[in-house]
Amino acid sequence: MQKLTNKEEEIMHILWNLEKGFVKDVLAEITEDKPHYNTLSTIIRNLEEKGYVSYNAYGKTHQYFPIVSKEAYKKRFMNTAIENYFNSSYKNVVSFFAKEEKISVDELKEIIALIEKKK
Repeated sequence: MQKLTNKEEEIMHILWNLEKGFVKDVLAEITEDKPHYNTLSTIIRNLEEKGYVSYNAYGKTHQYFPIVSKEAYKKRFMNTAIENYFNSSYKNVVSFFAKEEKISVDELKEIIALIEKKK
């Protein structure tokens, strides 16, 4: 799975939410920094070349849909981030969020309960 640019990732989130759509449908969902229609079309074609989306052709127009699930992308993205920034340690990930006060004691207890439940 090739790495996506920030704009490509934004477009993928839109396509995951829409499930399928034409370029105009994707464009309508973009709220900030709206690209030109042709620019967006190029970004979507790049996503196709990278193997993230496919399309159904209706004459000269294409209806695009994701072929990589959000879950599969999230798993790959998180694994890469954990490898690159936390030395492949989930303990380091949790410690980071605890130090940054992004996770509460109650949330940590919930995580522990989930882990113990799976045993």
